[in-house]
Amino acid sequence: MLKVTVELWPSGRESGRRVLATADISRIENGALADYEVLLEEELLGGVGDTAFVRKYPRWSASVWDLVARCIAAGLNGGVETLPPRPVLPEVPVHDSDGTQYIRMREIPEPAQTFFRRNMAHSSRPFIESDREPRDCAWAYDWRDFLTGQR
Repeated sequence: MLKVTVELWPSGRESGRRVLATADISRIENGALADYEVLLEEELLGGVGDTAFVRKYPRWSASVWDLVARCIAAGLNGGVETLPPRPVLPEVPVHDSDGTQYIRMREIPEPAQTFFRRNMAHSSRPFIESDREPRDCAWAYDWRDFLTGQR
């Protein structure tokens, strides 16, 4: 089995490292043209998708990174070895309430919503009385700072 681990080292310090994601790649059929099973997991989201397969891979024909890339692509794209379309920054509408610019947390698409909620867990947020969920809002500037890596 191959285990690919993605770690974050804040400011390049190993002491603060944490695992963000893993890929477990198992050979399930031997031979010159081997079959592999892949399971992708992320720290916050758990499993990224269903178990995927790379079938009849010509062993010893390329770098191990070729196999890893194909397995990750298959895991992200429903078993197809091509990469899915490149993601774009999430579009989140900015609302205004009496001059207060805010966003609604529920309008942030996943997985950005999970990451942003975690980032904002101990931060102040506006209470927007006119919103149907007044406690589920965040300052628009906090969202912009989050997207640019300032937060």
